[in-house]
Amino acid sequence: MGVVMKNIYGCTLEDLENYFMKIGEKKFKATQVFEWLYKKRIHSFEEMRNVKKNTIEQMQRDFCMDTLSIEDKKVGKDVYKYLFTLKDNEHVEAVLMEHDYGKSLCVSTQVGCNMGCMFCESGRRKRIRNLKTEEMVLQFLKIEADLNIRITHVVLMGIGEPFDNYENVMAFISILNTGKGIDLGARHITVSTSGVIPKIQEFMKEKRQVNLAISLHAPNNEIRNKIMPINKAYPLNELFPVLKEYSKKTNRRLTFEYILLSGINDSEACALELAQRIRGMNAYVNLIPYNETSHLEFKKSKTDTIMRFYDLLKKQDIQVTIRREFGSEVDAACGQLRSKYEEEKHE
Repeated sequence: MGVVMKNIYGCTLEDLENYFMKIGEKKFKATQVFEWLYKKRIHSFEEMRNVKKNTIEQMQRDFCMDTLSIEDKKVGKDVYKYLFTLKDNEHVEAVLMEHDYGKSLCVSTQVGCNMGCMFCESGRRKRIRNLKTEEMVLQFLKIEADLNIRITHVVLMGIGEPFDNYENVMAFISILNTGKGIDLGARHITVSTSGVIPKIQEFMKEKRQVNLAISLHAPNNEIRNKIMPINKAYPLNELFPVLKEYSKKTNRRLTFEYILLSGINDSEACALELAQRIRGMNAYVNLIPYNETSHLEFKKSKTDTIMRFYDLLKKQDIQVTIRREFGSEVDAACGQLRSKYEEEKHE
């Protein structure tokens, strides 16, 4: 069996600087290579015209440029959903949403997910493995190329718990954020977690202005325990002191994601309890209408219930938005397209 070459799309600028110094080259070669990859978007090492032939030959021995293939693509109003086939024939998905503020890409970080959130299609299919850094980078590059667009925002909120794949996620963010590369502003990148406390504590020490979103979905432990098993490991009474410390240390505003599930977490009492829990924090609530899936029994809250919940939070001086609904016609809920594909494949 031959040596497995590292995929160059999984290398940060620092990784490449170390590589070039190790092979006796100047550090600035890394910047040249980064610009070829991410500014000029070349597809082969030979296209790097300002890099010496012997250096290119060395890179070809040490790196590959394997990419992802688009297995399926669904298009709805202002939404594009992609299913990618990975090198080991596993599948992940990514969703591009067109907002009034720009084009936002929701990226997957794992093949499957072990968090087991009861309302989530991804959690129904267990984690098979973490995505490598390059597999996240290539979701971004393939969609930009396919649609001939410039993606302006990235949210790590697709299949998987990003903080269960911490090192690869941080490398991905570095590649997105590097000025000589993709050059996406840190404040245009959001990491969403279901509340993995040790990794939130690690994340607050990172010297980046990246946004943090918490998948909350319940105002108390009783409801959250029923729909989000992670709450038994990291209950709200332990999570919130850490989030307050995060806000204080980073001076960054938190987002609380709150999917409204009919009859579960959408009552007036829930709204008032939620307001009480986050009052005084530098945070806002993003209310999300539920994308129903045939495999799960949860139902979307009625529009008037959503508006009542929103109004109650407003009256409690909580900053709140309602996420525009995207892509129910293209299986846009996290993990739906992958599940449908895998199940049809095995019929």
